[in-house]
Amino acid sequence: MKRSVITGTGAYIPSLVKANKDFVGSEFYSEQNEPIDVPSEIIVEKFKAITGIEERRYAESSLSTSDMAALASKEAIQMSGVDPETIDQIIVAHNFGDIVKGSIQSDAVPALASRVKHLLGIKNPSCIAYDLLFGCPGWLQGVIQADAFFKAGVAHKALIIGAETLSRIIDTHDRDSMIFSDGAGACILEYKDSDEYTGSGILGSSVQSHCNDEAYYINMGCSYLPGSPEEVRYIKMKGRKVYEYAVKHVPIAMKECLDKNGIDIKELKKVFIHQANEKMDEAMMNRLYKSYNTIAPEHIMPMSIHWLGNSSVATIPTLLDLVLRGKQEGHTLTAGDVVLFASVGAGMNINAVAYRM
Repeated sequence: MKRSVITGTGAYIPSLVKANKDFVGSEFYSEQNEPIDVPSEIIVEKFKAITGIEERRYAESSLSTSDMAALASKEAIQMSGVDPETIDQIIVAHNFGDIVKGSIQSDAVPALASRVKHLLGIKNPSCIAYDLLFGCPGWLQGVIQADAFFKAGVAHKALIIGAETLSRIIDTHDRDSMIFSDGAGACILEYKDSDEYTGSGILGSSVQSHCNDEAYYINMGCSYLPGSPEEVRYIKMKGRKVYEYAVKHVPIAMKECLDKNGIDIKELKKVFIHQANEKMDEAMMNRLYKSYNTIAPEHIMPMSIHWLGNSSVATIPTLLDLVLRGKQEGHTLTAGDVVLFASVGAGMNINAVAYRM
């Protein structure tokens, strides 16, 4: 049988470090445009306790989202050994396009995927380049989508990228802005022969969208600073709502992915969850294992949020690349290991993919 197999990964981690201490002295305001009457030192300390974030990475001013996407792609292509001209699809997951440093305007024409294809120098017109908007689960949705195209017989190799420069759309007067960061992660996915019981590849997936009360938990809104221009918009998040939603619904999607594909939770070697919030990820993991009347094993969940922050679509492919390259202390993968990917984000959208290495 054939399965969709990850044959290469890559990442671009920006060099500019923004530590928590750099936010001390910031003027934070509430959603009601009122000053938060708490010293910024206390706000930053509480933020770390809740999210686990100690520092994050911001893109250099000379780099755009598509630039970082191309840099991550080059690493993935090199690891896979594929000829770039044989790639059938380039899928770039993002949410805000390219944003010039110092600007707040999103630029997604041409598509970021077209820009990446241009930067990689791929000339083959049958290599189709397009973007995917699906919130933070975008990269994983790109993997699911490429897998579907493979099964339909219209493609055999895909380059799937998640890239974002969230630092350029944050309201610095919003304490939630400290969670966001920049980066890019990529993979090469190929449709290859695979043993039904032991072979590598995607074993199954699960996807959900909740777009009623949940639709605007993450959206674009005005700065919290009184008197700010109403026409300028920044990324906004109802943190408590997102937390409650994720903890309730993500474990259900993860369990559905495992159960409908006949995977025993005891088979899982690692779970790669979107790096949004350490406490939230731990809560989702504990609830998943509790649904099977068991306890999550130690070291089951690699974490990069402490030093990379939340780079949206880039978090999972970046984390996977770190583990595969032996750069994530305490975490390794070997052939035959079963892993689970899961993500949640604006929409609100959720997805999960079971995969055998």
